[in-house]
Amino acid sequence: MDSPHAYNRVAGHSVERLAALSDGIFGVGMTLLVLDLRVPESELVHDERGLAYALLAILPQGIMYLMSFATLGIFWVGQQTQLNHLDRSDRHLTWIHIAFLFGVTLLPFSTKLLAEYYHYRTALAAYWLNILFLGSMLYASWGYAFRNGLLKADVGAGTASAVCRRIIWAQSLYALGAALCLVDTRLSIAAIVAVQLYYVAAPGYRRAVGSPNP
Repeated sequence: MDSPHAYNRVAGHSVERLAALSDGIFGVGMTLLVLDLRVPESELVHDERGLAYALLAILPQGIMYLMSFATLGIFWVGQQTQLNHLDRSDRHLTWIHIAFLFGVTLLPFSTKLLAEYYHYRTALAAYWLNILFLGSMLYASWGYAFRNGLLKADVGAGTASAVCRRIIWAQSLYALGAALCLVDTRLSIAAIVAVQLYYVAAPGYRRAVGSPNP
């Protein structure tokens, strides 16, 4: 009879299947974000001015939607960059990425919480903790893959270190932005958006990692 250890040695090796699962979950997560954007009720709108006021009332939800869509986009590219540099996977690495995807599924909830209670620090903290969890899982997956020889042969120590530094730097900026909620949660949200815009532009990443910009 085969032992559990024999099964563990062969389970979770397909990088392609992991990428496919990730694409599906990210696609669903991005779609769920937009469901919280509601068209103003027709009985509450009687003229152009009324429609303008109604749209202003849902502006916080719109901002949170854009912010979280960018968040998912950044983390999707970050994960895909890692998967593209993998020579193979194993059971442990697969479960690290599944834990990462768990964080992805939580983002629509933390987004809705922040949209409804953006003036509360607790809601901002919950959103930041979601981002921190995602970054931590990416850091853990990359570190595990490097230590266990799962990366492609052309990925050197310099590239591996560059990816780790990028994750740490990004999470530090997110933490700084979240800390601004001690002054004003709106200032904190603006700072997080600024960090996202910076990483969408991705200055220097192509030179550091040798791959397309995330």
